[in-house]
Amino acid sequence: QVQLVESGGGFVQPGGSLRLSCAAAGFSLDVYATGWFRQAPGVEREGVACIEGAKNDTFYVDAVKGRFTISRDNGRNTVYLQMDNLKPEDTAVYYCATDPKYSCTGGYTPNYRGRGIQVAVSS
Repeated sequence: QVQLVESGGGFVQPGGSLRLSCAAAGFSLDVYATGWFRQAPGVEREGVACIEGAKNDTFYVDAVKGRFTISRDNGRNTVYLQMDNLKPEDTAVYYCATDPKYSCTGGYTPNYRGRGIQVAVSS
């Protein structure tokens, strides 16, 4: 059974940092691409960052380039999202997702996702 569990969210002031973790069970995260997505109230879901399975290539939406870093620890079967210089507009529920058909550069929406975790940025 595929299971993804996010952790590391919370409240932070603008300019602060958080590191989100996405721990997987039931399969290896280094096989398929894994993406971080976010959903804010009244806003369309947005793909934030993605890491390919085999090649480790990473991709970011323009709004977070230079501030967010996605990485993977194969030994821990965990994907991370380091978020620095956070802004109020980064406030959202963040979730990780993967799927055998998912790639960072394709338009396929991954079916396997975690429950999500809240990130709130405010002064």
